[in-house]
Amino acid sequence: MHDTDGAPDRSLPDGVGGGDARAPVYPDALVCEVETATGASLRIRPIRTTDGPALTEFHRSLSDRSVYRRFFFVHPALSDVEVEHFTHVDYAERLALVAEDEGRIVAVARYERTPGTSDAEVAFVVTDAYQGVGIGPLLLAQLATAARDRGITTFTAETLAENTAMLAVFRRSGFPVATTTEFDTVCLRFPIDGAVGEHPG
Repeated sequence: MHDTDGAPDRSLPDGVGGGDARAPVYPDALVCEVETATGASLRIRPIRTTDGPALTEFHRSLSDRSVYRRFFFVHPALSDVEVEHFTHVDYAERLALVAEDEGRIVAVARYERTPGTSDAEVAFVVTDAYQGVGIGPLLLAQLATAARDRGITTFTAETLAENTAMLAVFRRSGFPVATTTEFDTVCLRFPIDGAVGEHPG
C-alpha cells in the first residue's frame, strides 16, 4: 500500500476507556496469515488492548511524511489518550486490524461506523519499509469482509490528493469508488458488497 493512510481519526470521544463492565469478545476468527507481493508472510489479527507499547513503537517508526498522510498534520508521538482509543475497540462498531512480521506491527487498518448508519470510515497506515508490497489491498480485503459481517455496507475515506498510492489501493479494489475533491483532500465512498479484486488492466 505504499505511502500509508486513508482517513484520519481527527477527534477522540469523551470518556475513552470509561470502564465497561464486560470486555468485548476477541474475534479469533479474524486472525489469518497472508503473503505480500514479495513473498513475505505476515499475520493479520485484530488489535488488543495490550498492544499499546507496540502501537507506540510502530508510530515512532513512521517517517514524518507517512505520519502527515495519516493524520493530516505533524504528529510525531501518540498521546496516552490516543493509544487507549486506538487499542480499545469493540470489534463491531469500531475495529482495527494489525499486520505483524515476527511479532512486530508493520501496518494498521481500522474502521469506525458512523453512528446510526451502515457506513464506516476507514483508515490505513503502513510503516515505510513495508510500503509498496501489497499490504494495503490485503488489509482492505480483510477489513471489508469483517465489516460486512457486522452489518456495514459502505466504506468512506479521506486521503490527501498527493497520496496517489493509497488512492490506487481503493480504485483498484474492485469496488465502485466514487470520489470528490476539496482543496488537497480526496473523499471516497464505495459499497463493500462483493469481493475485493483488481480491476481488469
